[in-house]
Amino acid sequence: MNRVGFAISSLLVLLALASSMLFVVDQRQFGVVYALGQIKEVITEPGLNIKLPPPFQNVTYIDKRLLTLDSTDTEPMLTAEKQRVVIDWYVRWRITDPTEYIRNVGLNEAAGASQLNRVVRNAFQEEINKRTVKELLSLKREALMADVKAEVLEKVRGAKPWGVDVVDVRITRADYVDAITESVYRRMEAERKRVANELRSTGGAEGEKIRADADRQREVTIANAYRDAQKVKGEGDAEAARIYAEAFGRDPQFAQFYRSLEAYKASFSKKSDVMVLDPSSSEFFKVFRGSAAPAAAKK
Repeated sequence: MNRVGFAISSLLVLLALASSMLFVVDQRQFGVVYALGQIKEVITEPGLNIKLPPPFQNVTYIDKRLLTLDSTDTEPMLTAEKQRVVIDWYVRWRITDPTEYIRNVGLNEAAGASQLNRVVRNAFQEEINKRTVKELLSLKREALMADVKAEVLEKVRGAKPWGVDVVDVRITRADYVDAITESVYRRMEAERKRVANELRSTGGAEGEKIRADADRQREVTIANAYRDAQKVKGEGDAEAARIYAEAFGRDPQFAQFYRSLEAYKASFSKKSDVMVLDPSSSEFFKVFRGSAAPAAAKK
């Protein structure tokens, strides 16, 4: 039993020693082997590797992928005309030389992101100080981002290289600070209201002009229609008078009878009308007397 236990213990020790000596480097990482605190080797190719067991050698990993750094600083920057603006930006960067990165920057990606954030912000501040708000918001923004990228690359590739590469620098938003933005919005609102009131005034004037012209045309049309109607009516009355005159000239007694009927019609147009006359002595009712009626009937 003692031999079996010793063999099992020895096997476990060997397995533990082997696991501490073997390590795998992923294709997305650099493997950095340290020997007593000093960089012994940097492994750039993925696969299984061997090192001495701790504490003689240790291994750490650094990301080799393209990393993104987003701005977190909300402090305003001054433009050439001393306007306070706030910008949001991001940087695409990667670690290219782990040895220089560890010696001059830090042991992990967070250290590089922290220092890169400071360098990029300073570069943006320097470039924005040279430009106006109009240039910042126009097509010249591309030139600004290119200048910032050049300054950042110059810094990270200086006397003490960082071992990183900056692929791209972009501005995602540029705006005034809240106080100025509110003032700008108020001015824009006032300007829009002024334009709206001007359009309403112009529209009201045009509406009054159109209504006045329509009323004028209406009055002219009515007047012309009334003139034509009176002309037609006059012609009709003249023709009727001619016909009546011709008819009455042929038979004077019929004319007298017809006029008497028209007079009766006009006199008794309402039920409430009252006339007090003597039919025997009044010429008004002579048609109702037998002397005129038979003659009219005979005719």
